[in-house]
Amino acid sequence: MASTGAQPVRRDAAPQAKVTPKRYPFWLGGVSASIAVLFTHPLDLTKLRMQNAPQKTTTLRLLRSTIQNEGVRGLYIGISASVLRQMTYSLTRFAAYEKIKERFIANRRGPPPLWVTISTAGFAGAAGGLAGNPADVILVRMTGDMYRPPEQRFNYRGAANGLIRITKEEGLHTLFRGLAPNMVRAALMNSSQLASYDFFKDLLRSSGLFTPGGLPHYLGSSLLAGTVATTICSPADVVRARLMNARGSEGGMPMLAKALREEGPRFLFRGWLPSWMRLAPQTVILLTVLEELRAVVDYLRDT
Repeated sequence: MASTGAQPVRRDAAPQAKVTPKRYPFWLGGVSASIAVLFTHPLDLTKLRMQNAPQKTTTLRLLRSTIQNEGVRGLYIGISASVLRQMTYSLTRFAAYEKIKERFIANRRGPPPLWVTISTAGFAGAAGGLAGNPADVILVRMTGDMYRPPEQRFNYRGAANGLIRITKEEGLHTLFRGLAPNMVRAALMNSSQLASYDFFKDLLRSSGLFTPGGLPHYLGSSLLAGTVATTICSPADVVRARLMNARGSEGGMPMLAKALREEGPRFLFRGWLPSWMRLAPQTVILLTVLEELRAVVDYLRDT
């Protein structure tokens, strides 16, 4: 007798919905970084001057000397170049990072793995280093003029004046001086900063010591991430500053060999403290402003 039992019906589990990241204006990162640098430029100036100083000095001594010799306004020498740098370097690195990440997860479910985050951030950082190199050259020269004899100073009136004069007097190629260490530094900075920030943010959240999303949580994460990023990037940062501040056609290897011979390997970490003091608060301000701008965009979309 044939069985009359009903055959079981196979029910496949419903496919998990794909993750579609929100899209935001490409310029949000540049604007956020420009706002942050308005608060941290004095420390950036101090870091650059320490890297190019003819003799060893301390952060506080250099800050005091700047105020005594140039007034409080002296702390903002080169601010136009600094803002131009953020609107080229940071705008590009944030926009490229989000675009590449968006393409990667377009046909996948869930966030990308850590190695993808690191490599994507590194590539985006290198692209930002290329875009921001001209502004970097001007910034380094404007902040380092005090160490030159009066007849050898560049005396740029601002970022635009620097771009025009360098192009006319030294050629367009000078705007890309120190490009290799700058791109290496930018790649290291972007990958170490973003990856370590996410890592420490998750670590502190799971520790139960911080309220997720609170200011202490972000502050602690950014301080730790800033320490990692500053240490990893310091050698490339110092070499980049020395190359950009040099006149003539002195190459990178002869300059590096001379500095190692005369100053020792510790010179590669000169300016570490002001660099760290700048990077930590800048990370907090930048990310906070960026999240607020994204919230405004979301609000405008919903209205």
